[in-house]
Amino acid sequence: MPNLPTTLPDWLALLESRHAEVHIDMGLDRVRTVKERMGLAFRCPVIMVAGTNGKGSTCAMLESILLQAGYRVGLYIKPHFLDFNERARINGDMASDAALVEAFDFVEAHRGEVDLTYFEFTTLAIMHLLSKTDLDVAILEVGLGGRLDAVNVVDADVAVVTSIDIDHTAYLGDTREAIGFEKAGIFRAGRAAICGDPVPPQSLIEHAGKIGADLWLLGRDFNYQGDKQQWSFAGRSTRRNSLAYPALRGANQLLNASAALAALEALRMQLPVGAQEVRAGLALVELPGRFQVLPGRPTVILDVAHNPHAAAALAQNLGNMGFYRYTYAVFGIMQDKDIDAVINPLLEQVDHWCVANLDSPRSAQAAELVARLSAHRPAGAKPEDFSAIAFANPAEAYANALSRAGENDRIVVFGSFYTVAGVMAARKSSLH
Repeated sequence: MPNLPTTLPDWLALLESRHAEVHIDMGLDRVRTVKERMGLAFRCPVIMVAGTNGKGSTCAMLESILLQAGYRVGLYIKPHFLDFNERARINGDMASDAALVEAFDFVEAHRGEVDLTYFEFTTLAIMHLLSKTDLDVAILEVGLGGRLDAVNVVDADVAVVTSIDIDHTAYLGDTREAIGFEKAGIFRAGRAAICGDPVPPQSLIEHAGKIGADLWLLGRDFNYQGDKQQWSFAGRSTRRNSLAYPALRGANQLLNASAALAALEALRMQLPVGAQEVRAGLALVELPGRFQVLPGRPTVILDVAHNPHAAAALAQNLGNMGFYRYTYAVFGIMQDKDIDAVINPLLEQVDHWCVANLDSPRSAQAAELVARLSAHRPAGAKPEDFSAIAFANPAEAYANALSRAGENDRIVVFGSFYTVAGVMAARKSSLH
């Protein structure tokens, strides 16, 4: 192949430039064509995870438990914060630049005349990389929706849908029923189809029935209960008692953990996992940017909450943290989100808003967000009790919050992966 990039940054730059105008191009025909030319197939069980929120956490818990059980685990998870390599993990470690470049070369060699988006190309490359690695299990996180997501050209042995809420309405529809149908598109006939949403849309239930998937519903086929110290899971034939809470913090993590344990129960003949391995996996799981509380003072919380469902969970988690004198928010969000529904749950929790523009053409303008937030200024509030200020980027917004926050205050960074990634990058460069 003439003049192909030889480094990962150059490959990523090329892929971004090829599809500068088209960010999302729904439909699987192109991806399927290239997949077949590549001969892409997994020789191990595949767990696929979709959902509006919680899919990254569920993938991370599955990976952690299965690694504790001694299995060779491949994980495709996205988006990344600092390095593209974060998207492809083999046995808990990020894939190397060289392995990813080789996979990109392979896709390019089989693409021919087919035009692939950045997401489609990179998805095929990472799935190829995982399929050629000697694995016991592959965990694939769905990007957007399910039915038409590039990951869905693979047939999952177990498909998990974590939660269904309103997001990406331009592509998925603006009701839970419409979105539920899109998520259910990852289900397969005769295979386990797990739904961890406590109130599953009828469209998801009907689609599973229509294709003959083996549907597992929370509250019917599996459930959980817990007190302050520990929790327990009950599946169709498995009970797991005296479990420690997952190391990932937040009110919804037991829903995600239960869906993960249901998936493992469905695969118990191929991938048996013991009680101690489940406990250790949940205790040791890590996932950046999901209600991640950083050590030190002031308290800093990173959370990628960017839709109403996730924002409500974030507000609940902040409310459960105890007393802080002031809370500063570093906030940036995409223009196409339901911005008011993301902001509203946080108004009770946040005193000072440091609002950032994001490095994306879809970014909401910080000045407009400040105007929107200022309309919520409490009557008679003094400057020390409420503020909303615009900044050029998340790093500047975070620097301002850090300069004003005392050691008994907290800073919450949320609204988008871009917001959290911008602050992570600023913190990393300040340490060097």
